[in-house]
Amino acid sequence: MLKRLTRGLWNYRSITLIALTPLLLLPLPLVIRTKQAECAFVLLLMATFWVTEVIPLSMTAMIPAIFLPMFGIMKSSDVAKEYFKDFHFLLVGVTCLATSIEKWGLHRRIALRLVSMVGVNPAWLMLGFMSGCAFLSMWVQNTSAVTMVMPIVEAVLQQILKAKEGECAGKDNLTLELDETDSRVEKLKDVMSDQRHPDVPVETFTCVQIQTASKPAAAQVVVCEPAASSKSHRDLMICKAMCIGIAYSSNIGGISTLPGTSPNLIFSEYLTQVYPNCNCINFGNWLLLCLPISVIMLLLTWIWLYWLFIGSDFKFLWRCKEEPCESEKAARQVIEDEYRSLGPMSSREIFTGVVFLLMVLLWLTRSPGFMPGWASLFPQ
Repeated sequence: MLKRLTRGLWNYRSITLIALTPLLLLPLPLVIRTKQAECAFVLLLMATFWVTEVIPLSMTAMIPAIFLPMFGIMKSSDVAKEYFKDFHFLLVGVTCLATSIEKWGLHRRIALRLVSMVGVNPAWLMLGFMSGCAFLSMWVQNTSAVTMVMPIVEAVLQQILKAKEGECAGKDNLTLELDETDSRVEKLKDVMSDQRHPDVPVETFTCVQIQTASKPAAAQVVVCEPAASSKSHRDLMICKAMCIGIAYSSNIGGISTLPGTSPNLIFSEYLTQVYPNCNCINFGNWLLLCLPISVIMLLLTWIWLYWLFIGSDFKFLWRCKEEPCESEKAARQVIEDEYRSLGPMSSREIFTGVVFLLMVLLWLTRSPGFMPGWASLFPQ
């Protein structure tokens, strides 16, 4: 009986949590009867709903708008003001711009152009993608920048791996001759299936025929050995370095500008509240302070990821005129094909780019600090 009841509660756990959580927390406002206890009730209720996600997060965020005026902690007008801060509207505008950039493919054009400029060597390729993601993250949210760049990274990496597989498959071994007798190969596979490792399939064994001058053709020796893995350890390390580099570069680029990430805007709003007469935080001086730090951090992260995942040979920094290998040629080809497939810039891309540049220009000239900006024309 108890087991059946437990199973029924688990099946309806969302409804159970929604109903029981306020009931279990009711002693706080009913027994203690202080504003602190009532505020703790709202805080614990929100924390429980946020952690369990029994209702959508956006609905949980609206709980203070209902309970704080109900308990008399704050007025409805004061609560509503907190939901419509300046940086909230700024985030909405940046999100709209990011949506337009992603919809019309402007992010692909920017990222592919930056990658083609730095080169297709794995190290330079990683720097190109990290730079492109960091640049996009300066103007849009970090998560949006990663989702924009990762599909391009995945396409290029897949092309590199395919090129390397073809390159390895096309190499000739001068000391070994392949046995073209299908029946003998099938027999050898049957024999090797009893002796192979249980985790290695038969198809991973390569059957080769060794013929020497000292033995007649009838005495040819056929050897079966494991084939090379389609993905080498170095290839996997390059993929890991690329993916982690994209994640890191989005955070690094986000610190460069005020709208690059939400904590920057929250810090600016908090500083304005604490020091209302101090107009020291604006887009221009934030960019002037944080952009050099971001560039240094990006270069150091790139070098560290290369050393950690790919190798400690940094000769590629001054060996720029070497003949590229097949995988690098394939990577350059897929980047050029991807950029070519975009075609000429459409009117929507041009309009989105103009809005983007206009927004950046307005941010820079709003209150530059060394001269009155256009914000001084609209006194508050």
